[in-house]
Amino acid sequence: MLPVFYQNHLKSQLSKSEYLFILILLSLLQTIKEVNLEKLANALSIPIKFESRRKRIQRFLSLPNLTIEKIWFPIVKTWLSTYFTNEQLIYVAIDRTNWSRINFLMISIVWDKRAFPIYFELLPKLGSSNIHEQKTALSSVMPLLKNYKVCLLGDREFCSIKLAQHLQSLGVYFCLRLKKNEFIEVKKDLFIQLNNLGLTPGLSFFIQGVKVTKTRGFTSFNVAGKWQRKVKGVAPKEGWFILTNLESLES
Repeated sequence: MLPVFYQNHLKSQLSKSEYLFILILLSLLQTIKEVNLEKLANALSIPIKFESRRKRIQRFLSLPNLTIEKIWFPIVKTWLSTYFTNEQLIYVAIDRTNWSRINFLMISIVWDKRAFPIYFELLPKLGSSNIHEQKTALSSVMPLLKNYKVCLLGDREFCSIKLAQHLQSLGVYFCLRLKKNEFIEVKKDLFIQLNNLGLTPGLSFFIQGVKVTKTRGFTSFNVAGKWQRKVKGVAPKEGWFILTNLESLES
């Protein structure tokens, strides 16, 4: 059963028959656990031919109201106002996922130790995203989060000075994982590779106001490093280096 605020919004955007049809599709997806048009059409219990069932699903998915902006974003806004307070710090994760040859960016809110997807964008290529694609995706969700403090979490693909500067200009906190072969300026014109800072299991550090990479003129940020200690003789294979504008390791 969908939450009441889901039901109310879907009813406001869809006709009665369309609303009932989306409930059927959602139920089928939970049963077959696979997003596949042919399998959905095969499982759809309507007394018409398979091809007609497939075309009906296609027509439904092409409805002008069935968009992220019209269907999903209002639900996300209601969910946020229900479970979060104004000015609360919200952790938002950006990630890229491959489904076979489908490549897309995903933006999620970290809530109750889970990632709650709020937006995705298909990429017209395979491989890593670029700064323009990342900024475009983020620009779609930031209006949803205007009443909250935001901290963006990103893996090594998203750790660029350009993205960090963009987030800083928006007033957004960030924790972006650095590659261990990046350099930081420890003294004027003296750069050292992160991998040579002596981080070992059980240790952590926080360096404030350093330039990252050897390119001149970049804004200074903070760099945190942490390598989880051994548990029962086993430790993670490597430590993490984080580019951030938070003020301390505890933040």
